[in-house]
Amino acid sequence: MEQFWFFLVLATLVVILFDFTNGFHDASNMVASVIASRSMTPAMSVVIVGGFTFLGPLLGGTAVANTIGKFVTLDDLPTQLSLTVVICGLGAATFWNLFTWWRGLPSSSSHALVGGLAGVVVVAVGPDHVLWGFQALTDGHVTGVTKVLLALFLSPLAGFWFGFVLQRLGLFLLRQASPLINRELRAAQWLSTAGLAFAHGANDAQKSMGILTLCLLLSGEIDHFEVPLWVMLVCALAITLGTVLGGWRIVRTLAFAIYKIRPLHALNSQLTSGGVVFLASLIGAPVSTTHVVSSSIMGIGASERPRAVRWTKAREIATTWLVTIPGAAMVAMLFYAGLDLTGLA
Repeated sequence: MEQFWFFLVLATLVVILFDFTNGFHDASNMVASVIASRSMTPAMSVVIVGGFTFLGPLLGGTAVANTIGKFVTLDDLPTQLSLTVVICGLGAATFWNLFTWWRGLPSSSSHALVGGLAGVVVVAVGPDHVLWGFQALTDGHVTGVTKVLLALFLSPLAGFWFGFVLQRLGLFLLRQASPLINRELRAAQWLSTAGLAFAHGANDAQKSMGILTLCLLLSGEIDHFEVPLWVMLVCALAITLGTVLGGWRIVRTLAFAIYKIRPLHALNSQLTSGGVVFLASLIGAPVSTTHVVSSSIMGIGASERPRAVRWTKAREIATTWLVTIPGAAMVAMLFYAGLDLTGLA
């Protein structure tokens, strides 16, 4: 009985740590453009972003949590084994977040979560325990891993093209404006930054909410999948703390290494990213805020001066996106193998 509680507590702590690193890793997505455009000081941006990130998971529903919490089926396994699988998967995703933060690469916590959890489930208990969602090819009903991967693939494309179009529209509407318009554009970023932070919290914190609810269900603490209020509060607090202490290495990548950001660019990036991420939250599609923000900046730059976009950095980021899922999966498998050798799995 004591061992059972040990695994449940450990799984809970790992989920919270992943949530914290998610916020830590993604803070730069929300503050990079507003700092680069000199619309806010770092301290002001952290206060705005932290507050609205906390509100996002509390007011944004649980559609994403339902998607993430149900793409693996572990309820027919022994409790200790199922919790061990979750610990390895989330531990690998957390490791990947910290590794890419250390390297200053804006990778995706969502990709790391899917890769880590799906990878360890396949190795530990078999591919039949992953809801792949391949039936979408025949019946059009998108579920499971297919839904997650489709959302992760399409959202950067949406970010790029919405950013491209919005920048062209903004340049057309402001073609007769004087440089004084930058003052109004900077002021508008207070609202757009708050909206992006809310959308980020509503989407990203729900991933941890879904996994933590899954742990409670596997351990018998709840009898059906419904996110408890205390889980919402804990995950909202963890991602907010991570956001407040966010990673400034990636700020440099997004703010300066892709395209030189001015007030109109920053506003359009925030509007684009916030809109795409919030819409995805409403339909239960987990997306990467990092991907959407990065691609929106690329789209904005491409719409104005394609040669000024640092496509080398874009290729570096894209490569990181491609290796995240298999990389996190491999780390999760190694974690499980290590526990298996010690007899803990």
